[in-house]
Amino acid sequence: MDARNAAGPSIALLALPESTPGALFGLYEVFLSVGRTWQDLTGEPPAGVPFSPKLVARGGAPVATALGIPVQPHEGLGDADIVIVTDLALPPGESLAGRWPEEAAWLRARYEAGAVICSVCTGAVLLAEAGLLDGLNATTHWSAVDLIRTCYPGVQLVPQRILTAAGDGDRIVTSGGASAWEDLALYLVARFSSGTEAVRIAKIFLLGDHSEGQLPFAGARKARRHDDALVGDSQAWIADNYHRPNPVARMVERSGLPERTFVRRFRAATGYAPMDYVQTLRIEEAKHLLETTALPVEEIAVEVGYEDPNFLRRLFRRRVGITPAKYRQRFSRVVRIAAG
Repeated sequence: MDARNAAGPSIALLALPESTPGALFGLYEVFLSVGRTWQDLTGEPPAGVPFSPKLVARGGAPVATALGIPVQPHEGLGDADIVIVTDLALPPGESLAGRWPEEAAWLRARYEAGAVICSVCTGAVLLAEAGLLDGLNATTHWSAVDLIRTCYPGVQLVPQRILTAAGDGDRIVTSGGASAWEDLALYLVARFSSGTEAVRIAKIFLLGDHSEGQLPFAGARKARRHDDALVGDSQAWIADNYHRPNPVARMVERSGLPERTFVRRFRAATGYAPMDYVQTLRIEEAKHLLETTALPVEEIAVEVGYEDPNFLRRLFRRRVGITPAKYRQRFSRVVRIAAG
C-alpha cells in the first residue's frame, strides 16, 4: 500500500486565547509534511503513513492568541487520535482553577476514548487542570514548576526531562520548554509513522544542532524526469548494484554505447554525471546505515562499495560536511526518540 495514501492519525492542535502561535503553526506544518514532503524533494517513496493535522478551538471560532496573532481553526472540539496543547502564556498570580472547563472536559473525553494527549511547555498546566496528570510523571517549562507543585500536588514532576510518556499505553506525553515541540514532533512521527520518517522530518526542517550548517541535513537531490529508456534502465540497474566494483563501466557496457556518448546522455537525462550519481547512492546508503545500525564505518564502507574506509570518510566529509562518526552522533538523538 502507498504510505502516502494510507490513513494516518488525526491530530488536533488546540488553540486557546493563552496560546502562543509558534508551536501551533510549527507543529501543523511539520505534521502536514509527514509522508509527503521527502518524496517531493528526493523522489524516494514514503517511509510511513501521513498525518492529518488540524487546528481546533472551542466552537470553531477564531482565537486571537496571546501575541494577538489570530488563529482560524479548522473546526471545533471533535474527534482526534492525538491532541496537543501547546505552550500557554499564563498570567502570574492568577488562579487557573476552572479556567478552561470545556477544553478540560474534552481532553478527558478524548483520553477515555483512547486518544494520546500531549502538551508542550506550559501546556502541561491544562493537562493538570483536566486531572490527566494525577499520579503520573510529567515535565513542563521550568517557570511553571512551582505553579504545578502548588496547585496540582498529585503530579509527579520531572522537570529535568525534555520529554516524558506516561499513563495507560504511554498515552500522556509531556514536553519541556517552548522549543521542545520539535522533540515532541519527532517522537510522534517515529511512534505513529516510522523512525525513518522521523529522521527525514528532522532533515527537512533542520531540527537539531545547526553548528555545522545545512549539509548534514540535506538529502540527495531528485534526478530529473526524462524519457530516455536506456538511461532509465541504467538507473534501475545501479539502484541494486551501486556497491559492485566499477559500476560506471558496467553501465556503459550494458548500454552498448561508447563511454563518452553514455556519459553525455546520462548527464543530459538525469542532471548527474554517472560517477556522481553512483557516489550519491552510496553516500545516501551510508547515511541510512549510520542512522539505523551500529556497524563500524569500515563495514559500512564495504557495504556501499568502498574497499578503503578512509576514502569513504573523506568523501562523506566533503559531501555531508561532517565525519561519519559525527553524523551518527547527530542523528542518534532522533533514532533514540524513534526507539521510544
